Formats: sequence, structure tokens, C-alpha cells
Amino acid sequence: MATPPRANLLWIWLTLLLSMCLQVMPLADGWQIWRPDWLGLMLIYWCMREPLRVGVFHGFVLGLLMDLIEGAPLGQNALLLSLLAFLCALVYPRFRAYSLVQQAVLIFVLLGMVQLGEQWLRALFGPFSLHLSFLLPSLIGAVLWPWLTTLFEALGRRLARD
Repeated sequence: MATPPRANLLWIWLTLLLSMCLQVMPLADGWQIWRPDWLGLMLIYWCMREPLRVGVFHGFVLGLLMDLIEGAPLGQNALLLSLLAFLCALVYPRFRAYSLVQQAVLIFVLLGMVQLGEQWLRALFGPFSLHLSFLLPSLIGAVLWPWLTTLFEALGRRLARD
């Protein structure tokens, strides 16, 4: 079995920055809870696709950028995305052997853990009520995972062929 071609570093950063734009795109108040964690999904994808090229450092840099864009306490998103990239590195050997449905369940767990960490940090920084609705972005991300993976694998093959 031939190994898949390595992704271009420019393509990796472009997709990560595009997902960051989707993450901070303004939505109406009622729709905020339905937004998937685009940046988390893309970081997971690249950590699983190119584990030697994308990792904790990328999560940290993207998290710092998110902190600056959102006006969050400096380091909050950096900590969470670094944790996500670290957890991806831990489960990487088993992740590639899973089917897309099993991967989606694992994506739900990974994103849910990061969302739980975010809720915990928000509770530390001030009054904040905790509801289970914070898991909706993780659930939507898990549902989107098979389509996102299939789309990027097809795009990667097409770009490698051209």
C-alpha cells in the first residue's frame, strides 16, 4: 500500500486560518450554540493526517491568535487547543485504525473534553452558568467529521495529482 502524499505546509496553514475565520464569524445570538468548533476539527484533522508536522505548537499559536481575536484572557484558547493537539497525539496510533463512525465518536469525546475545559475556565474567571448545551458544538463536529475527512482526503489527492 502506497503512503499518501505529504500535505504542503502552506495548504495546512491556509485551512487552519480559514477554519479560524469560520470560528469567529458573527452569528445571531440564538445560533451561537449551533456553531461547530471549526478550528478544533481542523486541528484534529491535521494532527491525525500529519502528526510529525502539526502538533501542540500549532495549537498553541492558533490559540494565541484566537485569544487576541476574541479578546479572551491571553492563553485560554492557547491552553485548550494545545491540550487538544496533545490528546490527538496520544490517540493517534489507534485513531487511524478506526472506521469513520468510530472516529466521529472519538472526535465527540475530544472536542467535548476541550469544551468542558473551556467551561471550567469560564467559571474560574467569573460568574457563569453551566448547561449541557455546551456539548452541542462537539456533537455537531462529530457529525461533520466523516464529511470533512472525506472532502479533505479527496482535495488532497486532487492537489497531489495536479
